[in-house]
Amino acid sequence: MRGLRTAAAVAAAAALAAGASAGVASAAGPEAPRAAACQPGTLKVTTTDAGGSQAGMNHAGTYLRMENVGKSTCTISGYPGLALEGAGHTAIKTTARHGDTYFAKDPGEHPVTLKPGKSAYADLVWTHTGANTAHAKYLQVSPRGGNGHSVLPFDQEVDNGTLSVTAWSAKLPTP
Repeated sequence: MRGLRTAAAVAAAAALAAGASAGVASAAGPEAPRAAACQPGTLKVTTTDAGGSQAGMNHAGTYLRMENVGKSTCTISGYPGLALEGAGHTAIKTTARHGDTYFAKDPGEHPVTLKPGKSAYADLVWTHTGANTAHAKYLQVSPRGGNGHSVLPFDQEVDNGTLSVTAWSAKLPTP
């Protein structure tokens, strides 16, 4: 999977380079240097309902919000890494499904440039039918699926430890 992410990043960089050589300027301007990847310690993750409820048909959801709290512009892309924890921060077997969720369309992997104070969003959804349910107390969220992660309170019943998540986007994912 990391190989696919790397290949996608290389393809995106090649497409940007091709666009620039064809006279297409980026939103940051033709002279602007490309922002480096966001580093651990420069991002803060929270959950938010963003003013709307995501509940229905035994599905529940929230938005993940990743804010650049650093002093430099940086980029993020791909899907968040996710892991559930139980009481006492014990690991719960977790499956993260990437793509459309019950409530939102997946924008697909693409670079999102975050100026200081700006955020990226992903839609996070799970089911809670009571069948083979894991009782989570915490959620680990990694910006790009690496080892650097944040731990959030997450007191939820999650069927089979399975979470669905969209890719990071500069806008809230929509249906």
